[in-house]
Amino acid sequence: MSALTGEALAVARAEAQKAVRKLRATSPVLSDAAIDLILRDARSHYAWQDRPVSDDMLHTIYEIVANGPTSMNCCPARFVFVKSPEGKARLAKSLKDKNIDKMMAAPVTAIIAHDLEFWKELPFLFPHEDRRPHFEGKPEHSQDTAFRNGTLQGAYFMIAARAIGLDVGAMSGFSNDICDREFFKGTSLRSNFLCNIGYADESALFQKLPRFAFDQVCSYA
Repeated sequence: MSALTGEALAVARAEAQKAVRKLRATSPVLSDAAIDLILRDARSHYAWQDRPVSDDMLHTIYEIVANGPTSMNCCPARFVFVKSPEGKARLAKSLKDKNIDKMMAAPVTAIIAHDLEFWKELPFLFPHEDRRPHFEGKPEHSQDTAFRNGTLQGAYFMIAARAIGLDVGAMSGFSNDICDREFFKGTSLRSNFLCNIGYADESALFQKLPRFAFDQVCSYA
């Protein structure tokens, strides 16, 4: 653990506060067009153009995701980018039949996973104090924390991909057990969901499905 102390800590905090204030002053809100792109008018896609997704783009997505907040900065998500024919064949073993063609056609399919032993990295990720005792020997707490925050990072992943001009199609129609045996056997990683990434073929879209109105699902206390 290498937490800053004394004057070095004070300088780092002042610089962080200055950076946030500058960001807010420069870009106080996203434009409506940007919000439409990443969420409001974005769609889940199931058909793909024959256009590659570069490794540089995958690195950019991860760099965006890595900066999203998680509890205690625990960062439990792990990403496997399935691109090769061999990798796709392995992943296909876990998919429901109706999802195999969707996955095979996508340039990249990301396995969004989480590490149940994320807490072992807390001295690096959260150096202020040793938080490992909160999780060591507590598998249920570790599982809940890893799943919750890994899912949160999976949502960041989808937004980040859209933000840099890609389309996504999340999939849960697969066997986590088969996927884990194929890709994570003997490790502390567990799959959560899959996400196809690429440039969509919009001709496969149908009408957007309904959403609840504010008063149907929101309340005040």
